[in-house]
Amino acid sequence: MTVNTTGKRKEAKARVKVEEGNGNIRINSRPLQSFSDEMVRLMIREPIELAGEISDEVDIDINVSGGGKVGQADAVRQAIAKGLVKFTGDEKLEKKFEDYDRYLLVADDRTTEPHKPSVSSKGARKHKQRSKR
Repeated sequence: MTVNTTGKRKEAKARVKVEEGNGNIRINSRPLQSFSDEMVRLMIREPIELAGEISDEVDIDINVSGGGKVGQADAVRQAIAKGLVKFTGDEKLEKKFEDYDRYLLVADDRTTEPHKPSVSSKGARKHKQRSKR
């Protein structure tokens, strides 16, 4: 049985394929252990650790694009959690994810504000400081 799910955060989008296997996790055809940033690895491993023994029985293939590394990590962890819940059909696991962090199953729709016309490139509402006198 194979399950496909997606996760989103800001501009990052992750597509995950969960299938029966022996616990391999690959992100863009690279093993999870090859990522140098430990914080990102820990973020991605959160739903896997919460799932427990279930994660040892599945292979997870992830394709992620867009955004920065933390946005991509959030998108990946969301897609993994959704995939594990859909693969197992376990309501207890879904409740566990929801109690731990709701954004493991529900997309966070906040995005950066678009820049306004005739404003500096520093931010959406930032203006050049002006002297009153």
